Amino acid sequence: MIHNSLLSPKSIVVVGGSENTAKPGGKIVKNLLDGDYQGQLMVLNPGRNEVQGLPSYANVCDIPGEVDLAILAIAAPLCPGVVKELGQTKGTTAFIVISAGFSEEGEAGALLEKQLVSAVEGVNGVLIGPNCIGMITPAYNGVFTAPVPKLNPSGCDFVSGSGATAVFILESALPKGLSFSSLITVGNSAQIGIEDVLEHWDKTFDETSSRIKLIYVENIKDPDKLLKHASSLIRKGCKIAAIKSGVTEAGKRATSSHTGAMASADSAVEALFRKAGIVRCFGREELITVASVFMYKALTGKNLAIITQAGGPGVMLTDALSDGGLHIPAIEGEAHDAILAMLNPGSSASNPIDILATGTAEQLRQVMAYCDQKMDDIHGMIVIFGSTGLTKVYDAFEVIHEQMLQCQKPVFPILPSTSSAHQEVAFFLAKGHINFPDEVVLGRALTKVNITPPPEEDTVFLHGVDTDRVRQIIDGCQSGFQEPEVVNELLLAAGIPIVEEGVASNRKTLLRLAHSLGYPVAMKVIGPVHKSDVGGVTLNIKSDAHLMAEYRRMRKIKEVSAVLLQKMQKGTELFIGAKYEPKFGHVILCGLGGIFVESLGDHAHGLAPLTFNEAHSMIRSLRSYPVIQGTRGQEGVDEDLFAEIIVRLSSLLRYATEIKELDLNPLIGNKKGICVVDGRILIQK
Repeated sequence: MIHNSLLSPKSIVVVGGSENTAKPGGKIVKNLLDGDYQGQLMVLNPGRNEVQGLPSYANVCDIPGEVDLAILAIAAPLCPGVVKELGQTKGTTAFIVISAGFSEEGEAGALLEKQLVSAVEGVNGVLIGPNCIGMITPAYNGVFTAPVPKLNPSGCDFVSGSGATAVFILESALPKGLSFSSLITVGNSAQIGIEDVLEHWDKTFDETSSRIKLIYVENIKDPDKLLKHASSLIRKGCKIAAIKSGVTEAGKRATSSHTGAMASADSAVEALFRKAGIVRCFGREELITVASVFMYKALTGKNLAIITQAGGPGVMLTDALSDGGLHIPAIEGEAHDAILAMLNPGSSASNPIDILATGTAEQLRQVMAYCDQKMDDIHGMIVIFGSTGLTKVYDAFEVIHEQMLQCQKPVFPILPSTSSAHQEVAFFLAKGHINFPDEVVLGRALTKVNITPPPEEDTVFLHGVDTDRVRQIIDGCQSGFQEPEVVNELLLAAGIPIVEEGVASNRKTLLRLAHSLGYPVAMKVIGPVHKSDVGGVTLNIKSDAHLMAEYRRMRKIKEVSAVLLQKMQKGTELFIGAKYEPKFGHVILCGLGGIFVESLGDHAHGLAPLTFNEAHSMIRSLRSYPVIQGTRGQEGVDEDLFAEIIVRLSSLLRYATEIKELDLNPLIGNKKGICVVDGRILIQK
């Protein structure tokens, strides 16, 4: 829906434009003039014949010729009528509505917003806003705020759901040297939202398009659309970073399962971004720093050399990088001695390479060149160089500039002296570079970029998954938690192995079942949601006497209707769960099972449908992954089979959206196999 009249209009009218640049209408006119807009620029203001040197008209009918774009900065109730009149009499098909007073202010405003959208769509138009600061394209500066960045074709495309947040991000980004190629603020997203902007970027992508996209979003209206176009852009060579705000612990809903207690809308966002390949950020500085990392050469490995003139920042940076999975390998042997020989007495070549405050620009050049040309096991460099306040550091910054151009490996500059050496920093930025003033923020941004996987294919694994049988079972169910027989039938239809078991509601059936399974067995109550909490689980029953004693005890527990008897299994307890999030689909979780599910807080999540790569990534991201591998003489688990069960479950859920919560806890696994020992499924139709 975004078209050329919005992006590169030949004519613009500012409705509500004025001489007062302290008001939105006046500031928009000033920004358009300062940006040297090349088309026909007019103002609609019944009180004046001229505004800031531009012709001003009292009525729409007085405007000469047609108008491509109208920017409205008038009272909200007037907007629908003006839009309709401009569209019908002046052929206007692009509208940016700055005005507030719409859906953000209640039911009356929401009704007015619907009328506005109807007026725009009645003339086949496109609407940005309302309640936004506008947009900046190479053709015009259509915002009422400051700063207004000078656009750079190789800078970042930036879309924001919040105008104020966009301004704050610009305020922080520009002094660091980060540049922008466009800015769109969608405000209330009455017609055009974040997902629509991504779609436009995707469909119009070519060799001239910016390769870096930044997003600030408060409400994801269409996750599938966002996933589709973000993934497509990244596969075309783009890099995307995003902030999704407005999801907190307070947003979790009360649930009756382990999965419901752990999963949230935030889990869905995290899983969606991960599937798309988007680097998720949680604050403005992090977003800016990740975008700045995108601007430099990409790391091809995990090993970094830190070259610093101050020990403390080097240590803090090392901690931040190591915590996130990047490596600062010790420099030893010939390389260590060669670097040390370049430096003053007291310097260190171990990594971080500390050239001391007395280190010279020439020594810095030699060390950087050596790391780039002689050390194949180093994949990138981070250079920390500030001012001591005694001398200027132009020569050192010139060396960093030259080496960044010459080195084959990426170089990330940390120039912390933004006050005492502000002239030298400005000199460095003027050469087209970006500065990272804080080493820890950079370290965390690098690790975020490093651990974000590429986008996954949207495929559903169906080998051995009987989707027809799944639908048949679901269609025959009533809403609520399902009986064990139904749970087992669904799992078997998906090809997921289950433990040998049976249900008994009387002593005779219980004895017959125990002898059929063979001791030792486990007994569990049927009825209560959390069996362990009510004493409804007994393991390792080895005799008829023990069996009957436990049966009598369990039948006295409130709400128990029968017992489940299972063949005892040996191995590690695992957990897989799923929760349906509206609009997003099923969020799937995995981790260690049994009592560890909630007590450890160690679980990974993904968004159905999952690929095998995603399932393995989830498993390996667990802090308890060494237990799954096998540790301290304890047998591990068949990781490939665990991943396959996770994928099969995601395929089952893709065809059973009526399943709102699911717990498989525990699964018992070892190197020979894995099977589901206990499962609960909540269906809501």
